Amino acid sequence: MSRKTLTTADGAPIADNQNSLTAGPRGPLLMQDVQLLEQMQSFNRERIPERVVHAKGSGAYGTFTVTGDITRYSNASLFSDIGKQTETFLRFSTVAGERGAADAERDVRGFAVRFYTEEGNWDLVGNNTPVFFARDPYRFANFIHSQKRDPKTNMRNNDMQWDFWSQCPESLHQVTILFGDRGLPRTLRHMNGYGSHTYSLINAKGERVWCKFHFKTVQGIECMTGDESAELIGRDRESHQRDLFDSIERGDFPQWRFCVQVMTEDQAQEFEHNPFDLTKIWPHGDFPLIEVGILELNRNPENYFAEVEQAGFNPSAAVPGISWSPDKMLQARLMSYADAHRYRLGTNYQQLDVNRPRCPVHHYQRDGSMSQGHGGASPNYFPNTREGTPVEAPEHREPPLPLGDVAADRYDHREGNDDFGQAGDLYRLMNDGEKDRLVSAIAGGLSEARKEVQMLQTCHFFRADEDYGRRVAMALGIDFAEFSKFVEEARA
Repeated sequence: MSRKTLTTADGAPIADNQNSLTAGPRGPLLMQDVQLLEQMQSFNRERIPERVVHAKGSGAYGTFTVTGDITRYSNASLFSDIGKQTETFLRFSTVAGERGAADAERDVRGFAVRFYTEEGNWDLVGNNTPVFFARDPYRFANFIHSQKRDPKTNMRNNDMQWDFWSQCPESLHQVTILFGDRGLPRTLRHMNGYGSHTYSLINAKGERVWCKFHFKTVQGIECMTGDESAELIGRDRESHQRDLFDSIERGDFPQWRFCVQVMTEDQAQEFEHNPFDLTKIWPHGDFPLIEVGILELNRNPENYFAEVEQAGFNPSAAVPGISWSPDKMLQARLMSYADAHRYRLGTNYQQLDVNRPRCPVHHYQRDGSMSQGHGGASPNYFPNTREGTPVEAPEHREPPLPLGDVAADRYDHREGNDDFGQAGDLYRLMNDGEKDRLVSAIAGGLSEARKEVQMLQTCHFFRADEDYGRRVAMALGIDFAEFSKFVEEARA
């Protein structure tokens, strides 16, 4: 196979990449050795901020295959047909440790799955436990601080951890799991994953049910003792990552049964606990697991940094048919995760290949660092009258979310509002000179707009006051017969 020509980042061929450009054989260096400067400057910037939480991670690609029909609960496209496959990416992680932490330490494990669906990315960002240490987001940052390093000694401090937990009894369920056998999984392949939060599924009729997501390991649960963990850490700090990578390389592809629990809105009203409490489970006897499909990991990343370190999972990445719930921790994560990625990776992190949806993307967000030019020359504002620009898809509107005496919904701010009366009143207060100057100023700018825009805007002036609209139309040279026809067609 032919070798590739070495180039600079700008694509220029490099003739010599071993000897720096110097004034004579003994130097000094010259500033015009731009390929050396590029190499050194790039090297200085190779590291990006590590994640505050879930810093140490392993990842792999795979497929999700539908084996069970849940279309009565959700019209999400990835669930549409038995046998349908969707590309996935899964990142495992430890929660508290830094990037250099040992894999086999006692810790909660992150279990974040991305489904690259034809309707966008769905990120299910969970853990290997069905509950968490807190139910209110005010606790979250403080909990993480208690798991990190002491501000004075810069060492992990058991007093900090247990001091926090002793003040937060809602953490007891998760603490019991963490210090039980499942706090030390033998490998990443031999543990379950959970969405943990309560989510919602919405079907084609616009009916909502609450749900919880589960990934049950096909390999079976296997755990370690504390002594086994200590011995393993002593000889291999990357034990879990090594096991996952090697198993996929040799064709031993790990699998998980993907299941849901379903709770109706009526059942939620009668449930003994708050169904949106992240510290509580739903008993399987009351809400049995429904198998949906099989998740299989079958391809290792080609480049760890590009595909695992730069992966940014967001609970806010959902698709039609799958949505959120009043879970307060989940609501806070909808903001905080995407915000963390924009800080760590950049405002356009979703354009990186591992984060990029596999379906077409159309929006009005522009610019920012590392933008790949989404949108081209099309408008960067909405609404607009331009041809071929992104428009709303009202068929994907979610049903209102009942909240006691009110409901959460996207209420139309235009409904019941008169946007023309007061403008007309103001116009009628003006004398003829003021009206002339007003119309002249409007026509000066509006005359440079497209004919369609002129017609639409003149309609607004007419609705405020007929004389107002007539004067603007005359100033723009609009034919009244043509205008009347336009108005009739617009009304139709």
